[in-house]
Amino acid sequence: MTSPRIRVFQVATGNVGSEMIKRLGPHPDLELVGVHCYSPDKIGRDVGELAGIGPVGVVATGTIEEIIAATPDVVTFHGVFPDEDLYVRVLEAGIDVVTTADWITGYHRDTNHPHPSGRRTSEVLQEACERGGSTFYGTGMNPGLNQILAVVCSADVADIENVTTIESVDVSCHHSADTWREVGYGLPVDHPDLPAMLHKYTAVFADSVYLKADCFGLELDEVTFSYELGACTKDVDLGWYQLPAGSLGGSYVKYQGLVDGVPRVETHLEWQMTPHTDPSWEIKGCYITQIKGDPQVYNKHMIFPAPGMDLSDPAQFASIGMTVTGMPALHAIRSVVAAPPGIVTSADLPLRSFAGRFRL
Repeated sequence: MTSPRIRVFQVATGNVGSEMIKRLGPHPDLELVGVHCYSPDKIGRDVGELAGIGPVGVVATGTIEEIIAATPDVVTFHGVFPDEDLYVRVLEAGIDVVTTADWITGYHRDTNHPHPSGRRTSEVLQEACERGGSTFYGTGMNPGLNQILAVVCSADVADIENVTTIESVDVSCHHSADTWREVGYGLPVDHPDLPAMLHKYTAVFADSVYLKADCFGLELDEVTFSYELGACTKDVDLGWYQLPAGSLGGSYVKYQGLVDGVPRVETHLEWQMTPHTDPSWEIKGCYITQIKGDPQVYNKHMIFPAPGMDLSDPAQFASIGMTVTGMPALHAIRSVVAAPPGIVTSADLPLRSFAGRFRL
């Protein structure tokens, strides 16, 4: 018997959100019943037109009341930054939430972005889940699926010494100027605020370290942050973003989970906005798992465009990154809806949560 399609109300139509409107339509498990937008000029318009695919018969709305009135099974949140008030309202209404915004375990939000009430955000969301009998889950490609790939890669290792996941990518395809301004790209590399900005807005990757430690049964003493900065050797104009000479155009960030002073689980970010930096890194264009142990593992997760995609078109090139960010959320929805109330992580979900879908 075919299971009924899950009713989905999406939040946001930015880079990831627009791509997910395109991907959600043909998804066999899901039915798009509404889209919440924050920009007044988008409200009342067909969301297919907002996503550039033509009318789909769903009109953008702008209030939480309209989300709740639509009685969806789940809200998918694809904004750049979380909307915790929205989360609480829909969770209390018994609607599950799956988000790609800044959440894997909650450590980062609790540590760096305290709730306005002064309480830990994870406590506020957990209580909302309990009141509504709903479930909250955060994922993405990295952090998110990349760490699950590392856990799976460890299954045939007898004695593990260290597990490191590396994102080695050209990030110029991620056309979110707000994101990169917050991270500090484009500021002089000697700007006194830059290290703190880089830390604050990449600290969700500490979540990924804690997620892996949880899967491995490790109790970490601490997670440390370190970085190297690549200064642009000339002015760079990407069209959607400008990087003056001497500004941050590339970086290598490490989050390391320590046990007795020894790094055991790590997440590295090898990011390049332009190759014209000093120092620069050999960007491999993939996600890497390195496991030291007996035996040792080196695994590359490489992503290629679909046949016929024109990579000279910036929009098509950017859509690859948006797709791999959002699809882990869409594919997990059925498992999240079936999960017990409360905050769940990828460590709590079954293997089928990470399976894609065939188009037959």
